[in-house]
Order: sequence, then structure tokens, then C-alpha cells
Amino acid sequence: MNKTEPLGRWTKEKSEELYGIKNWGAGYFTVSDQGEVLVSPQKDNATGAVSLMDVISGVKERGLDMPVLLRFENLLDSQISFLNNSFRKAMKKLGYKGEYRGVYPIKVNQQQQVVEEVTKFGQRYHHGLEVGSKPELVAALSHMQDKEACLICNGYKDEEFIDLGLYAIKMGFKCFFVIEMPGELDLIIERSKVLGVKPNIGIRIKLSAKAGGHWTESGGDRSIFGLRVSQLIEMVDSLRDRDMLDCLKLLHYHLGSQIPNIRDIRSAVQEATRVYSELVAEGAPMGYLDLGGGLAVDYDGSSTNYTNSRNYTVEEYCSDIVEAVMTTMDSTNTPHPIIITESGRAIVAYYSVLLFDVLDVEKFELYLIPEILPEGTAEQVRNLHDVLKNISHKNIQECYNDALYYRDEIRDMFKHGRISLRERSFAEKIFWNIIHHIAKLKEKLKHSPPDLEDIESAIADIYYCNFSVFQSIPDSWAIDQLFPIMPLHRLLELPKRNAVIADITCDCDGKIDKFIDLHDVRNTLPLHEMRNGDDYYLGIFLVGAYQETLGDLHNLFGDTNVVSVRIDEDGHYDLVREIHGDSVADVLTYVEYDPKVMLTRFRETAEEAIREGRITVADRREILSAYDNGLRGYTYYEQ
Repeated sequence: MNKTEPLGRWTKEKSEELYGIKNWGAGYFTVSDQGEVLVSPQKDNATGAVSLMDVISGVKERGLDMPVLLRFENLLDSQISFLNNSFRKAMKKLGYKGEYRGVYPIKVNQQQQVVEEVTKFGQRYHHGLEVGSKPELVAALSHMQDKEACLICNGYKDEEFIDLGLYAIKMGFKCFFVIEMPGELDLIIERSKVLGVKPNIGIRIKLSAKAGGHWTESGGDRSIFGLRVSQLIEMVDSLRDRDMLDCLKLLHYHLGSQIPNIRDIRSAVQEATRVYSELVAEGAPMGYLDLGGGLAVDYDGSSTNYTNSRNYTVEEYCSDIVEAVMTTMDSTNTPHPIIITESGRAIVAYYSVLLFDVLDVEKFELYLIPEILPEGTAEQVRNLHDVLKNISHKNIQECYNDALYYRDEIRDMFKHGRISLRERSFAEKIFWNIIHHIAKLKEKLKHSPPDLEDIESAIADIYYCNFSVFQSIPDSWAIDQLFPIMPLHRLLELPKRNAVIADITCDCDGKIDKFIDLHDVRNTLPLHEMRNGDDYYLGIFLVGAYQETLGDLHNLFGDTNVVSVRIDEDGHYDLVREIHGDSVADVLTYVEYDPKVMLTRFRETAEEAIREGRITVADRREILSAYDNGLRGYTYYEQ
């Protein structure tokens, strides 16, 4: 990007390229001719596209403050349809004789509205649910209506859990108990006899195959859950001895979430299908092959096997799976099973966008340094000044090393009282001017020194934004997950500032200083100059998977406001549901405070202040009103 380019020559196409929106947006997000981010209700179909800035106006008119999490119903519907139709097309093209049944893992986003809409939009495809705990099973059973959809029960299962699943089977649901530990079988059989319900049993196996990415340890021989091959055979023998081998109907494995390389996916399918066909040969009826999760989201838009991307399309994913299953089944004359995948991330990631405003900016500016230093200036400061005057392309590394050396010397001198605070301040200004010049010279080098790789971030602006990393995008902090981030407007203007983003938690980890890039990871994000009095809005995209569930109460910042949006074909939109974010009182109750008791105690404190003559009765009324308003208020910055 050429920072000297005239303002009038900057276009929406350049913004699209700079922020990569057409690469990671999957056909849902683009930039309008007015320079605002648009969201389309269907993939690769701009008909009915809506500006996020218009949505913000609608949200604010309804009295909701930033930050706001938007959920777009259309995008969830579209992603469910896209996955199911891609499998159907692949099966028809290749002549597959089985069917596809997707299940949504509730753990990916457990919010009631999300699960409700998954089951609603998925019903026409018999798209089911996967649960990994008793609370998730209880939630699933309240939404399951489709008797053709699958309900997969993973995780530890106590008596209550098993009884609920057996009752679901009795009511006509296709509910499967997936055995992850050898000891689970006895309890399942015991409860099935007590209730008189024959269980549908699945077995999770540990594959030797492993995948790359953040969750590589989910697969392989040392994965936490699942049976080894030797344990699998023991399980088959145990079921046969109890005359219950006909209950074994499903084989399951889980290679990991966000698998970037299609070769890993195909390798796992090949191994699992061999196990499946052998189970059929052992006399188990089977019928269902559950390939677990792993379908990745291309967060950075690079279409590579990088951790935050994927080197395959959804269509390729479906075709490779179907072809791999067919190859093994046909070679052993095994009937084609119903293929199940537990894709959650790919279903809900696009569904949610976090919007927030910028509160303040700390700008890095060049300081005015005199050509000639005054008499009495310390020698180390003079040496630092000489470095500034003599920087060139040829000595860039040497000047960097010298600047660090003299800066540290000056700091040491200050600690020992040999220079004043004012002199140290002047030296710091010289040092940062040196760093700025080195960073500019580095941009013109074909090969920059390793020590200077991250120098741009040292002089980046800090944009202080109205959200919490720990609450809304905890994966950014915990596992260095990259999410697409960009301005929502002013995209016909050249973004002249390079910035990092800080949240309002007052925590040094509450920042984002790694950003997506087509070829690498950026250390700064290009943003626009703040205008006095004007709001500036940013969006973090593809946050629908895991982020709401994993968010915590760091600094007691609670859930944000949530607004659900439905886009009509004519481009109109409706805000169909508003969920107000946590109040201060709400989050305090989560950590065992009682707001009523707190108000009583504070009232007593104020009364004591009256007795001591510190405040008047009128003051007391205003103070208690402010305290009460504070309890009722939004945990985030309010205008």
C-alpha cells in the first residue's frame, strides 16, 4: 500500500484487497460503492445486501449501545443448506447409495437462539444435534422435533444421562450412545434392561491418523477419548456374548477442529472406513459412520494449509469424503453407510459479527528534535542524537543496535541520578524518532534484518476500543486465533494509520496485535484517522463458533448486547430479536455478590457520612441514585 497515494484515487476495490474481505467473506461480505461493509443473505448473491452501518443506525435508534453482537439468520440458514447440498451433489455425482446426516455440536455455540435456529433451518435436511454432557442433552431434547435427524450422545454419561437418551429412543428419536470409555457399556446395558429400551450404540475409536492445526492432539493414538483397536474388539466380543451385537450401529472418530489440510481428512476417512467394514464383517449391523468435526473455516482467506485457513473448498471436502468411503466399501462389498459429520465451526462462524466503536487513540508522532544540542547535554544523549542524524539504508542494523545500547545506558544513568527526568524524556524522543526512520527505511529493503521483523508494531498507534477480548473473542488471547477485522465504513478513503487494537479491560493481554494477511500475519492493522466528534466503527467477523461459549468475565465485563437480523430478498432487514447485554448487577451475581445487600451496605455508608458532616441529605440522594444507576448500567462504555 502506497501511503503517498492521493486520497481521491483510493477505491473500494483497494479496500477489499487490503482487508481481504472477498477472500474470507465467503460471498457473504463485500464493500459497497459508498465505502461501507455489506452483508448478503446468500452466498455470492449481492441481491438484498444490507449495509452494516445501516444496521448500526437501527440498533442505536432502539437504544442499544456498542458493543453489539449481530447474528444473521440468513447466513446460518445458508451455511446449513450449503453443506447439506454439497454432500447431496457429491453423492449423486459419484453414485453413492447412502445418505448424509449432519449434526450440530451444541458446544460450538450453546446459546438457546443458535440451537433453536439450527434445528429450524436444518429440519428440511434432517440435520440433527450432538451433545457432550447432560445439560446439552436436556437442551437438545427441548428442540428436537425431527424423528429422522440424528442425536449423537458423546462425553461421560451417568444414569440420568443414559435414561434421558433411552427415553428419546422410546419416543422415536434416532439417539446414539457413543462409547468413549470401556466402562460405559455396562451402565448403558443395565439401564436399557431396567427401562426395557434397546439402545443404539456407537463406538469412538482412536485413529492412528493425526491432523495439523491448533487441535492436532485430538487425534492419534494418544488422544484423550476413544477406544484403541484392541479395546474395540473386546467391546465387540462383549456385545456378542450378551447377544446385543445388533445394537452396535455407529462408528465415530474425531480428528480435531479446524483441520487445514484435506490430505489429513482423507487419510482419517480411509482408516475409519476400513474399521467400519471390519465391524460389519464381525456381524454388527452398523449403518452409520460419524466422521466427527474438522471442516475448517478460511479465517485469513489464503486458501492454504495454514492454521487459520484451509486448502480445500466445502465441495472438495464433501467429494473427497464420499469418494474415500465408497472406495473402501465397494472393495469389501459393504453397503454404503449413512455419513454423519459434526460440523459446527463451518456452520455458525459466519453467522455472528461483533461491532464496536473506537473510544480513543494513542498516536505515534515524530518529535521535533533540534539540529544542535544545547551545551551540557550528556555524552550518551549526544551519541544517540548522532545516530539519528546518520541513519541510512547501509547502516540500518548498526544504527538500530546503537540506539538500543545508548537508550539503555541513558536509562541506567537516570536510575543512578546522573541525568534528570527532563533529560531522559528528551533522549526517549530521539530514540523513537530513530525507530520511526528505521521502520520507514526497512520498507524499501528487499531483505530486512531479522531483528527488524516486528519494528512496525513498535511505532503503531493504539486504538482503544469498546469491547473485551476475553469476553467476545477469547481464542484470540488463548490460542492466537486470527479473526478478520476491518473498519465498517470510510472504505473509499486511504487508511493512513497502522494500529494495534486495545480493549477496555486494562489488561496487557487485552489487545490484538496480529492480523490476517494473504501471505503472512500482519503486526498492525491499517485504520483511518479519527475525526473529532465522529464515531468510528470496526467489526470482528467469523466469531460465531466457540467465542460466546468460551467468553469469561475478565474485569467483570459481561455479555454484550445481541441483535438478530433477518434480511429480506428486497434488501430490507428486520431486527427480529434483541437480547440486552449483562448489567453490572448481573455480572456481580455471577461472582456471588447480592446487589440488594450491596445497595443496603452503601446506603449505610452514605448515612454515616451524613452523621460525620461530610455530605448533606441532598448529596446522599444523588450519590445513592448514581450507585443504583451503576448497578443497572451496561458493563461496557456508555455514551
